[in-house]
Amino acid sequence: MRTFVAVEIQNNDVLDHIAKLQSDLKIKAKPVSKENMHFTLLFLGEIADEIAPKIIESLKSITFSPIQIIFSGVGAFPNPRFPRVLWIGVDETAAQNLVKLAKQVEEKLAPLGFKSDKPFKPHLTIFRIKNNIGDISKELDKLKTIQLGHDTITELKFKKSILTPNGPIYTDLQVVKAK
Repeated sequence: MRTFVAVEIQNNDVLDHIAKLQSDLKIKAKPVSKENMHFTLLFLGEIADEIAPKIIESLKSITFSPIQIIFSGVGAFPNPRFPRVLWIGVDETAAQNLVKLAKQVEEKLAPLGFKSDKPFKPHLTIFRIKNNIGDISKELDKLKTIQLGHDTITELKFKKSILTPNGPIYTDLQVVKAK
């Protein structure tokens, strides 16, 4: 099964602001649906069913405090001239706390052979772009400082992902609560 570890946005006002932003941005790309908005802390990829209980056991020992997040600004990976992913950023303190949590996840799962292939950069993906849509620097310049609200992350989730032609379907395999 295809899996990852993530934290999700739970504030409906923030999700509604993001959905409106997605609608207002007139680009030829598929938006990430509100119910699938999350920060991927560690992508595990395809795993054998037998290893899932070991992952669950390892993640149980993670402890973290609730993380306050202020959502602001829109950017693109790898860059606005040839965007492949559009994302929403977070404030500096939230970014530091999410990086710490992602490191903790990686440390707990390293003995099982899971390691990130790149440093974790806190961002919320709002569009995945498959085709060349051209330079959107001007559109993103207008959104550099947009404020989209705040949320408190109180849960870490081990998730299963099933890819379908209509988008991924995510299922919770485990929920670890903040303390």
